[in-house]
Amino acid sequence: MILKRIKVNAGGFMGINCYIIQDEETKETMVIDPGGSFNKIEEMLNVINAKVKYILLTHCHGDHMGAATMLREKYGGKILIHRFDRDGLRDPSINLSSHIGIGDVIVEEDARVDDGDILHVGGLKFKVIYTPGHTIGSISLYCEEEKMLFSGDTLFRGSWGRTDLPTSNFEQIINSITNKLMKLPEDTIVYPGHRKINNNKRRRTNILGAKSKRL
Repeated sequence: MILKRIKVNAGGFMGINCYIIQDEETKETMVIDPGGSFNKIEEMLNVINAKVKYILLTHCHGDHMGAATMLREKYGGKILIHRFDRDGLRDPSINLSSHIGIGDVIVEEDARVDDGDILHVGGLKFKVIYTPGHTIGSISLYCEEEKMLFSGDTLFRGSWGRTDLPTSNFEQIINSITNKLMKLPEDTIVYPGHRKINNNKRRRTNILGAKSKRL
């Protein structure tokens, strides 16, 4: 498996983590949260000769989806989002795109995902975990074989995503973390939507201590 992290910018928001995952044998590729900086993402996809299968959005906020349509137009691939966040893709008052300086962004999804769905990228399998709270349709993506969790804006180092935004809910996000994410194996590697991670050597973190350890 090839995993690349690209630090992208979306208007006034900096440091959004866009992840590119590729099956080395088939070259099938998934892009997670392409929030902006299309040219940087494009460059990396070309370097690895990517065959883009999925463009996965962990939630509907503009800082995580700004380059999604451009990627689909150039590389193909299906834009995926949880069914409860699909309305936010079409409503700038929910996705907050105009508030971060990128104008009104409207994205049309190709398919919707639900809790427990399995996404296949070549020989890799990723399980969708429904983790509402930051938005009503927030999801995380778990690869059991590689012990990886892509948490979007649900779980950060030392904190969790904001819950003062449209469709967000504090009780839901705490429930998502304690009753879903903390039940994953202790050696799960967490890849958040924001904050720094060590890009040269992946640091393992006990997910039970994820709120107090640097990723």
